[in-house]
Amino acid sequence: MLRYKTLENRIFDFVVTVLLVLLGLLCLLPLLHVLALSFSSKNAAVAGRVGFWPVEFTLASYEYLLKDSRFFQAFFVSVKRVILGGGLNLICTVLMAYPLSLEKDEFPSRDRYMWFTIFCMLFGASLVPWYFVIKGTGLLNSIWALVIPSAVPVYNVILLMNFFRNQPKAIKESAKIDGINQIQMMSLICVPLAKPAIATVTLFSIVGHWNNFFDGMLLINTPSKVPLQTYIQSLVINMSDTSKLSTEQLINMMSQRTFNSAKIVIATVPILIIYPFMQKYFVTGITLGSVKE
Repeated sequence: MLRYKTLENRIFDFVVTVLLVLLGLLCLLPLLHVLALSFSSKNAAVAGRVGFWPVEFTLASYEYLLKDSRFFQAFFVSVKRVILGGGLNLICTVLMAYPLSLEKDEFPSRDRYMWFTIFCMLFGASLVPWYFVIKGTGLLNSIWALVIPSAVPVYNVILLMNFFRNQPKAIKESAKIDGINQIQMMSLICVPLAKPAIATVTLFSIVGHWNNFFDGMLLINTPSKVPLQTYIQSLVINMSDTSKLSTEQLINMMSQRTFNSAKIVIATVPILIIYPFMQKYFVTGITLGSVKE
């Protein structure tokens, strides 16, 4: 690889490296603080003595967490949402991306659907009509309200469409000579060759469904049906609203910081487990699916 040794390039590399390190620390240090809080005693948390290392190390928060039924209810709701939402996203993305990747002689209306797709991505509905459509279709306060409105992620469709278009045409032409139809072409040829891109868009869907809390606040009214991130967000809101609390109430709330930190740590574990298994596909899927030949 060609490397430039001029002073300007060295300064540029140094500045970029420093900025990236600072950006990485801004992302990492809050996580380390929450992790340290989860392993610290309540007295140390109330006194504000916890930084980036546990003070008076204890597992009491995690032991108490095992007894919190509402946390595990929300956890399994999120797992259910990821399975249903991720599966639905994958099916809809593949079924929409493949036809849009065909040539105009194979799919004459391709450009119309493509412009319609891009328009929907750029100009989405505002919050009020979005809410009333979901309410009017009877999805409110159900798991499907968290899944169906985001069934077709347009960005993932475009990514996978470009990946399909960049696949070798010789393979497709050979398959056509053998007499296979478009459904067989998609399921037997294109989809198996698109594993990197499919793994990438699946990871996007999983992370999006797992981390989303806002729709749970608006669309779910029953506490037992609330997803995990919405439940954790309610804890954060309650912790931040301390202006009208007495001293005794404030101390009791501050003593919950270690317990709530343990919940946040446990909530990040599934993503940390899934990501390494898909990492080998991630860069390939992004690179090949983002460039159109």
